[in-house]
Amino acid sequence: MRSEKIIMAIALARWNIDEYHQMIATGLLEERHLELLQGDIVEMPPEGPEHAYLGTRTDKYLTRLLGDRAEVRQSHPITLSDHSEPEPDIAIVRPLGGEYRYRHPNAEEVFWLIEYANTSLAKDTDIKRKIYAENGIPEYWIADLQQHRLLIFRNPQSQELTAKSSGL
Repeated sequence: MRSEKIIMAIALARWNIDEYHQMIATGLLEERHLELLQGDIVEMPPEGPEHAYLGTRTDKYLTRLLGDRAEVRQSHPITLSDHSEPEPDIAIVRPLGGEYRYRHPNAEEVFWLIEYANTSLAKDTDIKRKIYAENGIPEYWIADLQQHRLLIFRNPQSQELTAKSSGL
């Protein structure tokens, strides 16, 4: 008897922004902290106290510093393509007033993004960095809470990285 190997292909369902928003509107994703990354619905880890503290402090500082020149959004979605709607910890965006009542900021309106990484460093330096670079986000910082360092990505097409030690 001849042995044959059966190979099965696994097809993953990829979601787009409209489908993702429909799931949210129906309550299907209620009580879950999620974001859409390249068509995948990804669960976000809960914020620890240090993460929440630093996010709040940064939000207050940047809001005072930037005034009306930019809007500081804490843990809110940004729409970057038809398949990605991440929720950075801090997004510094164009101040468009009531426009954001009807939609999230898009890539052209983002000046700078900040993520606080405790357990999410791999996701933040890989998939999220790539999404931000593909969408031309000019500045992306990751505060690595475990190594107490700041990773700064500028000029996303060149994938330039500056790592700085700091007293996070």
